[in-house]
Amino acid sequence: MSSSETRAVSTAPQRQSIDSIRRKRNLIILSITLLLLAVGFTLMYFLVWQHNEETDDAYVNGYLVQITPQISGTVQAVAVEDTQSVKAGQMLVKLDDTDMKLAYERAQNELINTIRQNQQQHASRDQTQAQVTSQQAQLARLQADLRRREQLAGAISAEELSHARAAVAEAKAALLAAQSQQRSAEAVLGRNVPLREQPAVLTAVSHVKNAWLNLRRTHIAAPMAGQVAKRNVQLGQEVAVGTPLMVVVPLEKVWVDANFKEGQLVDMRVGQPALITADIYGSKVKYQGTVVGFSAGTGSAFSLLPAQNATGNWIKVVQRVPVRIELNAKDLAAHPLRVGLSMNVAVDTRDKNGQTMQPAAVLPEGEALPDVDWSPVEQVIDNIFTEYTH
Repeated sequence: MSSSETRAVSTAPQRQSIDSIRRKRNLIILSITLLLLAVGFTLMYFLVWQHNEETDDAYVNGYLVQITPQISGTVQAVAVEDTQSVKAGQMLVKLDDTDMKLAYERAQNELINTIRQNQQQHASRDQTQAQVTSQQAQLARLQADLRRREQLAGAISAEELSHARAAVAEAKAALLAAQSQQRSAEAVLGRNVPLREQPAVLTAVSHVKNAWLNLRRTHIAAPMAGQVAKRNVQLGQEVAVGTPLMVVVPLEKVWVDANFKEGQLVDMRVGQPALITADIYGSKVKYQGTVVGFSAGTGSAFSLLPAQNATGNWIKVVQRVPVRIELNAKDLAAHPLRVGLSMNVAVDTRDKNGQTMQPAAVLPEGEALPDVDWSPVEQVIDNIFTEYTH
């Protein structure tokens, strides 16, 4: 055997021993790695994952504010287009206001005539009062004259006494007629009722306000800030009360409706935090959210054709309940969303101190449009009273 063959035979067991040690070391490293991964997954499950309820059946929702006219008319101008942003109070559509202006002028003239008629009625009542006073004085004079003649019954003729009695009777009848006219005037005007509280005047004032309100309604304004969508109105179109003209969507007030399976709601509470991502931005953009409420029923319960389960071929289907998630305003401002976008929601259910699906004990205050500012027409009415009562 040569020397080279002898060295090869002697080094073979050493290589086998080194390979065996390497395999054992790799197996140990692999086992430790798998063990660490298992421990990590176990810790993640008990610390995080078991408290998370996730769903990708979630969508952005928001208010769709229908813009409809409150009066009928012809569209004279349309000030906005689809996708444009509008401010609260900004004019959207203008209706032809010719007829409304004429009605407003007629209502003002009606108020002026009513004031004048009321003044005439006051003058007539004062005249009637004067007539009553005059008739009372006349009756008292004639009654005194009759008493004197009755005391002189033997000294005067019977005819003269009869004339005196007839004059008293006529005076009484005239007084009754004057008193009747006085009561009639007081029935119309009332006793010590101010001019602006007279029924006829109040009716005329209400007609002025109604005509002014109809004239104001020819300018259809945005009830809140948002983005215009679904514009259906065109110039020259004849629209009736309630005709849908367009929709204004306030995109800064959107929320997420996450449809969780019924088994996922066991530990879910109002007030729990949620981590949300949008398909439009990807997983790098995350929204902070809060559970604010649960729907009153499942999605199928409010569908157009609800499922009829009382049949012989019934198959159980896991139901989903919409859960409303409120978005953080800063996150929403930094990355705006549109109604209907797909979202992924994960709710952290560790905090179970909030309310369950029971309704809230305190009802929150809803949103409301501002009241009508009547000051412009009130000023017009005041000017009319000032001009025609002095």
